[in-house]
Amino acid sequence: MTNPTPIHVIGGGLAGSEAAFQIASAGVPVVLHEMRPQRMTEAHKTDGLAELVCSNSFRSDEWETNAVGLLHEEMRRANSLIMAAGDKTKLPAGGALAVDRDAFSAEVTARLEAHPLITISREEVAGLPPAEWDNVIVATGPLTSPALSSSIAALTGETELAFFDAIAPVIHFDSIDTTIAWRASRYDKIGPAGTGADYLNCPMTKAEYEAFIDALLSAEKTVFKEWEANTPYFDGCLPVEVMAERGRETLRFGPMKPVGLDDPRTGRWPHAVVQLRQDNALGTLWNMVGFQTKMKHAEQVRVLRMIPGLQNAEFARLGGLHRNTYLNSPKVLDRALRLHALPRLRFAGQITGVEGYVESAAIGLLAGRFAAADRLGATATAPPATTALGALLDHITGGHLVSDETTPSAPRSFQPMNINYGLLPPLDDAPLTTPDGKRLKGPERGLAKKKLQSRRALADLAAWLQPQSAAAE
Repeated sequence: MTNPTPIHVIGGGLAGSEAAFQIASAGVPVVLHEMRPQRMTEAHKTDGLAELVCSNSFRSDEWETNAVGLLHEEMRRANSLIMAAGDKTKLPAGGALAVDRDAFSAEVTARLEAHPLITISREEVAGLPPAEWDNVIVATGPLTSPALSSSIAALTGETELAFFDAIAPVIHFDSIDTTIAWRASRYDKIGPAGTGADYLNCPMTKAEYEAFIDALLSAEKTVFKEWEANTPYFDGCLPVEVMAERGRETLRFGPMKPVGLDDPRTGRWPHAVVQLRQDNALGTLWNMVGFQTKMKHAEQVRVLRMIPGLQNAEFARLGGLHRNTYLNSPKVLDRALRLHALPRLRFAGQITGVEGYVESAAIGLLAGRFAAADRLGATATAPPATTALGALLDHITGGHLVSDETTPSAPRSFQPMNINYGLLPPLDDAPLTTPDGKRLKGPERGLAKKKLQSRRALADLAAWLQPQSAAAE
C-alpha cells in the first residue's frame, strides 16, 4: 500500500509511545497526540513522553525465573522502543532493571521526534476522536482526561472501575546517613547494571520498628473526596500505612523484609529494613522502595525521619496518591483490543486493566502492531497464550472468565494485573526429576517449571514473530 492514511495514537505515555513506534516501524505514518504541557495531570511533572510518574524500576530482569523479566525479553525480541530506552538508561538495581527517569523519557522523546513517519501533536483530544479518524489507539492511561473519559463511559454503557495508586518519596543522597545505611543488594545479587551492592539499606531494631508502625498508624492521612470514598486500592501498590493496618508484621514480610541483608555492624539480618534505590544516573536522588504513602506531606517528613539513616532526610519529592481508572476490558474489548461499541477505537496501556510500566508498554506494542496490520490490509494475529505477551492479552480480553452453576462464563471481578506465571498455561508435563534422576520437590520443582515455561514462551514467540517480520519486509 502506498501512502497509507495515518493512524492516530492518543496519549504519549509508555503505551502510546510504544504503539506509535511499532506503527511507524511497520511503515505506516502515525500522529501521536499528547495533551501535556497544554493540559497537565495530577501525577505528571514534565512534558516528556513516557514520563515515569511513580517508581523508576521496571522490576526483575531475570527472564528464566521471573515473569516480568520474561516479558522484558519478549519485548526486546519484538523491537520494543521502551525496552531499548530502558536498557540504554539503566542504573544499578540488583536483579532489577531501574532507569534514570529523566534520561529515559528524553531518549523515548528523541527517538519518536526523529522518526520520519511520526508526527507529535501537543493537544488535548477532548471527547471522542473525530469520525474521520478511522484507526485510533486510545492510550491515555489511568489519568484519562475527564472529557474523553466521560465519552468512553457513555459509549460503552459501562460504569468505570477505579482504584488508587500511590507514589513513593524520593530523597537527596547527601542527606542520608551512610554510617547507618549500608550498600547491598539482597543476597548480593548482581543485576543488569549492578555490582551486588545497589541498594541503600536502613536497618531497624524491633523497638524501632514497633515505634515506626505506631507512627504510621496514627499519622494524619489524605482525606478522600466523597466520590472517591469507595475506590479500592490496587494490591500491588498499597500505601505503607494501609499495609500496617492489615497487621503489625505485614511490612516485615513486604517492603521491609530483612532477608538476605547482613548488617555490616552486626553481621546479622536486622529486624526490619527500609531499602532505597538509585533514581538518577548521577546518584544524587534515591527512592524509597515500596514506600507509597497517603500520609499528608508534613506527616511524611516527621514519620519517615524516624527511620535510622534518614533522620536528616531531605525530600526531592514526597509521596502522593492519585485515582486511576480502567475499563471493564473483558466485556468491552475484542481480542484485537478494539471497542465492541466502536471498532475504530483500540485501547492500550493501563486503561485496559494491566498494571505496571512494562505491562502497559507491552499492550501498547500489541495495539500498535494490530493497528498497523489493519491499515496494511493484513491479518493481525495475537501472540500465543504461552507467551507473556499473549497471557496479558488473554487476561484483559476474557482469559479470566470462569463458569459456575448459576452464571456460565461469568466474569470474576476484573482487577488490574501484573504479569505472573499464573497467567500462562501450565506445562503438559511438569518436571518431576532432574536429568540425573533426583526427585524435585517444593521450590526446586517450582523453579524448574518457571524455566520450562519461559523457554517455551520464547520459542513460541519466535514462531509468532517470524511471519510478522516477513510481512514487514
